[in-house]
Amino acid sequence: MDNNEKQSIPVGISACLLGHKVRYDGGHKRSKYCLNVLSDCFEFVPLCPEVSIGLTTPREPIRLVGSADSPRVVGVKDPDFDVTDKLYDYADQVSAKHQEFCGYILMKGSPSCGMERVKVYHENGMPNVSGSGAYAARLMKNNPALPVEEEARLNDPVLRENFITRVFVYSNWRNEVMTNPSLHEVLQFHSRHKYQLMAHTYEGYKELGRYLANEAPNEPLSKVLDVYLLRLMNHLKSRANRKSHTNTLMHIFGYLKKEIDAETKQDLLQAIEEYRTNKVHLVVPITFLKHYLKRHGSEYIKSQAYLDPYPHELGLRNYI
Repeated sequence: MDNNEKQSIPVGISACLLGHKVRYDGGHKRSKYCLNVLSDCFEFVPLCPEVSIGLTTPREPIRLVGSADSPRVVGVKDPDFDVTDKLYDYADQVSAKHQEFCGYILMKGSPSCGMERVKVYHENGMPNVSGSGAYAARLMKNNPALPVEEEARLNDPVLRENFITRVFVYSNWRNEVMTNPSLHEVLQFHSRHKYQLMAHTYEGYKELGRYLANEAPNEPLSKVLDVYLLRLMNHLKSRANRKSHTNTLMHIFGYLKKEIDAETKQDLLQAIEEYRTNKVHLVVPITFLKHYLKRHGSEYIKSQAYLDPYPHELGLRNYI
């Protein structure tokens, strides 16, 4: 699939982030980035678990009380008002109904939607520890491979690029493998995403390669599909950095060094070194490599998802 073509990838999102006035105080938390940028490539499906389970807007605020592992969601003023099980049930319904989702963006700090670091209180009202919102925790448990992120963390360029990369990989998996699943399609998919995986974790790159070569051929296809996707998405959570990107860039450069002249070779190596030493952003060596790969690269290396993991209009590599 050409990632430079406009796509509409289905992604769940907390409704308040799209400007829906569904918060406990009757307000919203409109995200300009989600609405003005990501909406060009994501087809957002807004969901508010609190409103969906029947709570009014505005409403009494709720909070997490108890242990971090299994807190209850109760009213701040009336602790006997408990909506924990309703939120769990709604997460189960969403998981069953929206299996097309390739990602999910959650509202930070929410006792229902917060992904992590949500305050959990003692029954006496004092802060205890932190955990996940009840709906978010159940949603992630039901969909362990699904890329999930909080909107506030998208302000970090590395976390933003990581999440969007994972959403596009997940979408690629759906389109390239799951439309007609076979071990051959899994192998083809892995071949195209090898360097993308390498950029996140070299150990994960080696581990998945060994799994496909040694174990997958002897396992039922259904197991291979589940195991491969979960391991891949977990590996991609590892944040790529300048060292890992540099290693990947040098591997890709290896496909060119016999085809280009000494001066061009030096220019490419200089661009990679300037990236490694924090003088330029990733877009610079990537642009150089793509230019020469277009002329001299094999079909295998030109097909690598790492070179075009998402629409270039997003400009993500201009900041990392």
